[in-house]
Amino acid sequence: MANGRFMSVVKGVAFGMATGIAAGYVGKKMMDEGKHAMRKKANRAIDTMENIASTAKYIFR
Repeated sequence: MANGRFMSVVKGVAFGMATGIAAGYVGKKMMDEGKHAMRKKANRAIDTMENIASTAKYIFR
């Protein structure tokens, strides 16, 4: 049962780190570029986050 709790913590930490990285990337690009470029980069970051979350779900099964 402890192994299941540990894996839940690992999943949470991995997802939190990935979310923080994506948010930081989008925030930096928003400061550096115009609105159009920022939207394009934000959409890419969101797609990447979805892929990471999907992959992590299958890895930790």
